[in-house]
Amino acid sequence: MYLSDQMNKNETTELINFSCHISDYREGEHFNAFHSLGIVLSGVMELNDGQRKKQFKQGDLYSTRKNHLMKFVKHPPENGAFKSLTLSFDEKLLRDFSKEYDYKSEAKQKSSAYISFRPNKALTSFMQSLLDYDDILNNNSDMTLIRLKQKEALILLLKYDITLKDVLFDFTPPYKIDLESFMNKNFHFNVHLDRFAYLTGRSLATFKRDFQKTFNTSPRSWLQQRRLEEAYYLLTEKEQTVSDIYLDLGFENLSHFSYAFKKHFGYPPRELGS
Repeated sequence: MYLSDQMNKNETTELINFSCHISDYREGEHFNAFHSLGIVLSGVMELNDGQRKKQFKQGDLYSTRKNHLMKFVKHPPENGAFKSLTLSFDEKLLRDFSKEYDYKSEAKQKSSAYISFRPNKALTSFMQSLLDYDDILNNNSDMTLIRLKQKEALILLLKYDITLKDVLFDFTPPYKIDLESFMNKNFHFNVHLDRFAYLTGRSLATFKRDFQKTFNTSPRSWLQQRRLEEAYYLLTEKEQTVSDIYLDLGFENLSHFSYAFKKHFGYPPRELGS
């Protein structure tokens, strides 16, 4: 069963997702359309919001936040598989829960893209118990049961930290923010322009118009040049390797990066770094 995101009706997500990988897995660029609660069951997961990275190990609980950009890298243990479980909270569920239990966001918070939790027996036991429900893990088909589990998780989260209500029940869309500052922080995320527009509080048309005024070029041209300039800096000043940086800078594959770099600078990146 899938539910539409309020921002983009064409985007869907599984509300309960069990992830399993036997080799290193990089999910690439990701726009968090929903708040979520997750647990690492085995292996290590690295979360990167562009400003900071954090590794979560077996048994660690984490939460990702709505309307943020994120990168995921999942590392399996030796001779094993990476496993994680995530429960997402769609806006309809949060609005209904807010009305039923009279929770409101009372203080606007500038939330980070993800948070970690102190060890908590109740939350850990709850997340592990979801593994026993084959119907909701395999096809997310039992919405009655999923709704009950989402509400149970919210009750436990608010018991863990009541200030989470100020994030979970804040339904205001992103407001218009400084475009130059935002883009210089997030240029390495390889997401559609409408994501950048939404997160800066603009329509796509307004985003493109404001971008032209701010940078005197188109978004696509600026993004390519900014990523290549950062690549040059990392290769020459930080002595990083080509294989280390191309994905983190938003290039889809090594050949695309190498072609763009050579076209811009006149020589391939491997002349600067292995």
